[in-house]
Amino acid sequence: MRSILSFLGVSPAAAESGADTIHRIAAELDQLEPERARFVAAFAFVLSRIARADHEVTADEVAAMERLVAERGHLAPAQAALAVQMAKLQQQMFGGTDDFLVTRELARIATHEERLAIIDCLFAVASADRKILNAEADEIARIGRELKVEQSDLSRLRHAYREFLEARKGLAE
Repeated sequence: MRSILSFLGVSPAAAESGADTIHRIAAELDQLEPERARFVAAFAFVLSRIARADHEVTADEVAAMERLVAERGHLAPAQAALAVQMAKLQQQMFGGTDDFLVTRELARIATHEERLAIIDCLFAVASADRKILNAEADEIARIGRELKVEQSDLSRLRHAYREFLEARKGLAE
């Protein structure tokens, strides 16, 4: 059985070398059912993918990711924070290589309703700073295709965040 740490590429030795708090949280994440751990890890990774779409991860985006991972992953805030930090590190190191693979795995294990919720969460992270840049919107569309979300569903979810879309700035309402 692979742990969430190994799925995210963090060796047990590296996890143990950190503070006791981080070690305890990592041990708690390892206690998740393997399928749930895979979902949480992939979900956090995909959220990090959006946060890095503009090459800058803001504190607001991190806070949004931690909140969403805690809520959707049914994790304690400290567990969610660790999952997000590990995912951010993996995204930074291996993002270009692993983006499609991780998203494809998420599409495989997520239900249709979860995939729609993931898209909504991606828009929530992108709009955490009150604007969705074109690079972020394009990346969400790409992830939507990889998750096999219908264009009509993607458009409906995008519409809910229209006030934050960079492409709409300056257009008459």
